[in-house]
Amino acid sequence: MTRRVRTPLGVRARRPRRAAVLTAAALAALAPALAGCGIRGTSVPVDAGSAPSRVSCKVPGSAAPAVPDGAPVKVYLVCSSALATVHRTVTVPTQRPADRLQMARDLLDELQEQPGPAEEEAGFSTSVPEDLEVSAPRAGDPEGTLRLSTRPEDLPSSALAQLVCTFGGNAALGGTDAAVLGGPGDSHPLRYGCTAEVRAHPENVQSTGWGSPVPQE
Repeated sequence: MTRRVRTPLGVRARRPRRAAVLTAAALAALAPALAGCGIRGTSVPVDAGSAPSRVSCKVPGSAAPAVPDGAPVKVYLVCSSALATVHRTVTVPTQRPADRLQMARDLLDELQEQPGPAEEEAGFSTSVPEDLEVSAPRAGDPEGTLRLSTRPEDLPSSALAQLVCTFGGNAALGGTDAAVLGGPGDSHPLRYGCTAEVRAHPENVQSTGWGSPVPQE
């Protein structure tokens, strides 16, 4: 009697699977070569997102509006990681004599104010903390010192740069493009300059090059 040898079950089922594995391995090996030739290795569309938008950093018709008992001021806000100016108006009662500290407080209020719709659309923002306060110099402080409720070196660099350039560019505060600022403790005030480099790169305001000790008189 002739004995029939049966093929074990599963042998035929394994062959296509092996072929599929070999095919996948071959495609994986070819992927770098295809990519090098500029051929995409996948047919799935890739969403790279929208192109980055550019902001103007300029408010249309930015001249400060004329208001009764108002004084136009220029403040520095953050735009595209740099500082740029916007024009605001602060109220100065006619019966109040020129007050350097009050002007500093008015300017601080403007810096703490969130940008309006037109300013926001132009790309402006502010880094100055809402709870920051400014006070008069102490006995022995250099002339022109302003004391902050937070040490200048503890503020975000962009916030400190905004304060320095806004205070330093105001005629009522001297208009020297510099500000002498101290903190609430006993640390000695420092003179910070609002230079072109600081306006372009606010993070540099806290570096040694832009803050130097002010000798006591």
